[in-house]
Amino acid sequence: MIDHDRLFKELITTFFIEFLELFVPQVLAYTDIFSIEFLDKEIFTDVTEGEEYITDILAKARFSNKDGEFLIHIENQSYKQNKFERRMYYYFALLSQKHALPVYSIAVLSYDNPRTLQSNIYSVDFPDKTVNVFNFEVVQLNQLNWRSFLQKQNPVAAAFMAKMDMAPSDRPIVKFECLRLLSTLRLDKARTKMVSGFVDTYLKLNEAEEQIFQSEIVKLEPVKQEAVMEIVTSWQLQGRQEGKLELVMRLLNRKIGLMAPDVEERIRSLTVTQLEDLAEALLDFTTIEDLVSWLNQLSS
Repeated sequence: MIDHDRLFKELITTFFIEFLELFVPQVLAYTDIFSIEFLDKEIFTDVTEGEEYITDILAKARFSNKDGEFLIHIENQSYKQNKFERRMYYYFALLSQKHALPVYSIAVLSYDNPRTLQSNIYSVDFPDKTVNVFNFEVVQLNQLNWRSFLQKQNPVAAAFMAKMDMAPSDRPIVKFECLRLLSTLRLDKARTKMVSGFVDTYLKLNEAEEQIFQSEIVKLEPVKQEAVMEIVTSWQLQGRQEGKLELVMRLLNRKIGLMAPDVEERIRSLTVTQLEDLAEALLDFTTIEDLVSWLNQLSS
């Protein structure tokens, strides 16, 4: 199963300024970007419904145009939830109370269905007056058309296009455009890998779609084609390594039982070729000492 919360949290925290620039530029305009500080997650219990809520992303920053600090709370929601507006207000009220700071609340809705527009207002109304109105920002990806983000020189755009509104027939084209845009951003290898991995997770192509995807790459001029293919090759190698690692770990667990965390970490750092060698060597292992000895020989 896809760990949606982890993928979105990693992406948004890594490209936090780019996220603000893309979806709430008005907030970025009055934020001192050098003061941004990510805070520990907050855990709240809803005593009325017996549920525990954990904030996804919480950052503190200073205003650039006046004195004072404020919080930016970003909540990713990968499925439709009843009373979601109330939940966002609940977070807002408790964060305001605990930190005694103004809170700017943003919801990122990443589910595919339903496509009904999510309300961004929670209000408390009486027949004679409205007691309270809470307004929060909503980024509902299935309401956004991917074509509107093609020219955005922004890594969050390159990633989030994979979750935006698209016709089924557009899937291979969207994946191509995500990587074409990514190849122009000149990110380091780790950040490029993060964005491309996000795209590949949400746009797994079948054989027919893969042919269309490859045909689009061929149309690029040689330099751009090489840049995109470098990204594609990188995640193919990553997928191959993860597949080999999963197989080797299963075989080792059956052969010699559970391993110490440090031994497991050494295995996870092996290359594809080394994993292939280990898959063959482990057939002769009978104890954990055999595995450690093999690893020691490898590093000697």
